[in-house]
Amino acid sequence: MPSLTVNVDDDLKERMEEHPEINWSEVTRQAIQEKIDALEVMDELTSESELTESDVRNIADKINERGRERIDEESA
Repeated sequence: MPSLTVNVDDDLKERMEEHPEINWSEVTRQAIQEKIDALEVMDELTSESELTESDVRNIADKINERGRERIDEESA
């Protein structure tokens, strides 16, 4: 099985060391697997899309704007 090196900052390493019972390699492997699975689902869902990246950005901007408006309305 191939190896992968992951760099973490000193604070995170110290916090990880507080839990020696955890197999951090397995946690990392599972997190990578979950991310890959999610990306593959997204690839499958968008494989036949005719939207450009610009289209997606515009849609995301509109969603974010509407979300901010709703938060403002609910906060008022």
